[in-house]
Amino acid sequence: MDAVRKILAFNAGRDPERLQLKYRLMRRSAFAFLRGSCHLFYQQLPHTSLFNSAPLSWSCGDLHLENFGSYKGDNRLVYFDINDFDEAALAPASWDLLRLLSSVRVAAADMGLRAADSGSLCSVFLKAYAASLAQGKAYWVQRETAQGLVRDLLDGLDQRRRAEFLDTRSVVIGKKRQLLVDGKKALPASQAQRERVCAFMAGFAGTQIDPDFYQVLDVARRIAGTGSLGVERFAILLRGNGHPDGNYLLDLRQALPSALAPQLKAAQPEWQTQAHRIVATQYRMQAVTMAFLHPVLMDGEPYVLRALQPSEDRVSGHQRGQSMADWTPLLQTLGRILAWAQLRSAGREGSAIADELMDFGHDTAWHEPLLAASQDAAQRVLQDAAAFHAAFDAGALEWAR
Repeated sequence: MDAVRKILAFNAGRDPERLQLKYRLMRRSAFAFLRGSCHLFYQQLPHTSLFNSAPLSWSCGDLHLENFGSYKGDNRLVYFDINDFDEAALAPASWDLLRLLSSVRVAAADMGLRAADSGSLCSVFLKAYAASLAQGKAYWVQRETAQGLVRDLLDGLDQRRRAEFLDTRSVVIGKKRQLLVDGKKALPASQAQRERVCAFMAGFAGTQIDPDFYQVLDVARRIAGTGSLGVERFAILLRGNGHPDGNYLLDLRQALPSALAPQLKAAQPEWQTQAHRIVATQYRMQAVTMAFLHPVLMDGEPYVLRALQPSEDRVSGHQRGQSMADWTPLLQTLGRILAWAQLRSAGREGSAIADELMDFGHDTAWHEPLLAASQDAAQRVLQDAAAFHAAFDAGALEWAR
């Protein structure tokens, strides 16, 4: 029950309606629990030299299978990369590695894999990561050369028409769209919330080249992710290039301190706001950042504004029907992407320079200890998930049902 108490304490004060959804999602599987309890994972981080003395790098902070995906960059081209930086921080390079490897082991059952298979995939990921880091040059995933699941995601996004995407999130009434409030991807916003968002967007529009593009047509409370559920978040329907199929969708999410913050020993930059931390790290680590990405203030509180990113464009840790022949190239790609992101952000405000990261990639002595640590961490997640699920089923979280 200690894990349950820590989860309740961490999530205190969040939007009750979406927090109910978060706890229901976390009840579905151990992997969903891992996604929703990043803070707990790092509270249990092993106190060994591997996790204290590895080179410092800019880190996603919550690196798991479903935090990789496809998106349209600010140049309107399609990319596949790490795509969630809410918990981003300057941390030892081994922290992102442990989180990702643990997620592979925990998700094995959801992926239809044996424990031995997940161990093999962890080794595949680690070898690809180390080799790419040792090479010392940051690349990015090309749609033309991508294979398997990654190619499918990139092709799907590249071929998707704006009207088709809009139709999944909104309805046309007359000649105008309004957001689809279905209790699955969106909840209704109150009049006060709508007025706040519209006032903010009017001010933001005044700073842009084409203010009319940012005319707000509708606002809803957005349901997305697992860990961030309950944090204030809005889906915003914009006029964009005109009615009804030129409209655009934006995501506006409150920026909170990183869940890693209590465990960090390295000095962090003095960020202007938490939103600046998230956006700056995203700019440093991604090959090309996603469209409309801005750190902003609404009523003096930090938020991240960006293009609305569908959950369907992510790697799924619940995806069955794939063989090792499908998962192996995917894990190789994920390993390379993390290495490239660390190299791309090397030497920035305290992070190790590329030469140090390359030396880390050449050194194989830490591979086996890390793989063993990921087994232990995955086992702790499974134990904590079982305790959470039991508490939920016993009614200890009755208010969250």
